[in-house]
Amino acid sequence: MDGQENEQRGPGDTDTPSRRERRWRPRWPTDRSGRARRVGVVLAVLLVALTGTALGVFAGGRVSTDIGPFRADLTLAPAVRGGTTVDIPPLGALQLDSHQGPTHLTVGLGALDQRKTEALIDDPAGISRASQSAVTDVRNGVLRLGLRTLGAAVLVTLILAALVFRDTRRTAWAGGVALVVTVGSLGLAAGTLRPQAIEEPRYEGLLVNAPAIVGDARRIANDYSRYAEQLQRLVGNVSQLYTTVSALPVYEPAPGTTRVLHVSDMHLNPTGWQLIRTVVEQFGIDVVIDTGDMTDWGSEPEASYVGSIGLLKKPYVYIRGNHDSPRTAAAVARQPNAVVLNNSTTTVAGLTVAGIGDPRFTPDKETSPAGSGLTAQVANQVIGAGETLAATIRSSPRPVNIALVHDPASAGPLSGTCPLVLAGHTHARQMSKLPQVDGQQPTQLMVEGSTGGAGLRGLEGEKPTPLSMSVLYFDQQRLLQAYDDITVGGTGQAQVNLERHVIRDPAKGADVPVTPTPTRGASESPSPSGTAPTPTSPSPSPTR
Repeated sequence: MDGQENEQRGPGDTDTPSRRERRWRPRWPTDRSGRARRVGVVLAVLLVALTGTALGVFAGGRVSTDIGPFRADLTLAPAVRGGTTVDIPPLGALQLDSHQGPTHLTVGLGALDQRKTEALIDDPAGISRASQSAVTDVRNGVLRLGLRTLGAAVLVTLILAALVFRDTRRTAWAGGVALVVTVGSLGLAAGTLRPQAIEEPRYEGLLVNAPAIVGDARRIANDYSRYAEQLQRLVGNVSQLYTTVSALPVYEPAPGTTRVLHVSDMHLNPTGWQLIRTVVEQFGIDVVIDTGDMTDWGSEPEASYVGSIGLLKKPYVYIRGNHDSPRTAAAVARQPNAVVLNNSTTTVAGLTVAGIGDPRFTPDKETSPAGSGLTAQVANQVIGAGETLAATIRSSPRPVNIALVHDPASAGPLSGTCPLVLAGHTHARQMSKLPQVDGQQPTQLMVEGSTGGAGLRGLEGEKPTPLSMSVLYFDQQRLLQAYDDITVGGTGQAQVNLERHVIRDPAKGADVPVTPTPTRGASESPSPSGTAPTPTSPSPSPTR
């Protein structure tokens, strides 16, 4: 009957429900199709569970946490193999073979928290506590990240399964699979954790130069206590800038005095910006002048470093150094308060300033004293830049008060063209007079040290390079009447030192030396105080 099988009944047989079910059972085999259907359901549940887990990890596998004064973003993502990436913009990244498993951890270091940083400055012992709590901060952040990732993976999987299957049992199975997969992946990562991976990083970006500059990571880790002690003293001494100012010799600039902050050779050191902001606010600076080498390699990622210029809210005059690329200069020019000079002049705060960028772009070269070790061709380039700027100054419709060059070797041709030339490059402060030519007006050359402590290069020697900058005071005739040399740390004594030099006494018309006022850091021997050098008898700081 239509492909169905009839059973023969005997005289005593009755037509029971079970017999009727057997009579009308289909003849094609049902076991095979049932197994195929079950396999299909299982595969569908696995697919939905894995998809939901991946989407959940991408959606919820991110937390923000405080690591000392830093704000860090921790992110988990599915990966073929485990590991950790530490992003340190704009310098690059560290790749750590920290664990196994299908999860990859990314740690992105953000900006410093201003409130916490100020607290560290006010309480020097806080840097020690912050370093001790850093491991705990990271552990707590990773734990929160794991729990958040687990919750997001299961929740997204349940929502996706409910939409796909519309069946409570299959939705529950998918959620269970997501729970097992996520817990298993996180457990595998925790079980294969290699803390020693921090000693064996792979460098990317600008950090590829770190091993040659900083040294072996294991040695640094072993010497951490010594470095932490020096850092603690340095941070504590930055806070003493405020108290040091009140102890300076009595000096009242005349009405109409213009205050200029001269900085140079920042070399990507963020501490330099903190110090600049402190001095700008405390000294009432009118304009900041930067004589170059703001970056190390002039690369595109480094351009973000210049963003702190706009936060100063003061005119910022800049020339390019030999470590700065045209992209660096363009990034500075985009800041609302910045002026980039390249064989040009500008007038800011009543001062007419002329400047020219360094003719070289040699980010792979070490800093050397002005003019030393230069080939004849390079020397001609450097001196030629000064000659070009001298011609621009002579043709300027307004008298130029300050000329800017990066390398002091460019300053020679500027003698007699203006009263003052500012330079950097050597990472060593020096004040001298350029040789006079044909009875022209005398020109003073002021070479600034490194406001960024020479960046990573400052760690090469036994003693780190100090952070240096100078506050220049100009009278109403736009002549330099005094300057304060500010030096922070790096001299082996980890101290803040301010030396005030008075160039001209209006009553006597002569140079008057003033005793410097050093501020000592904790646990250091007193530094000798004496008469500050006058501009005609410079006492340059030692090189790195």
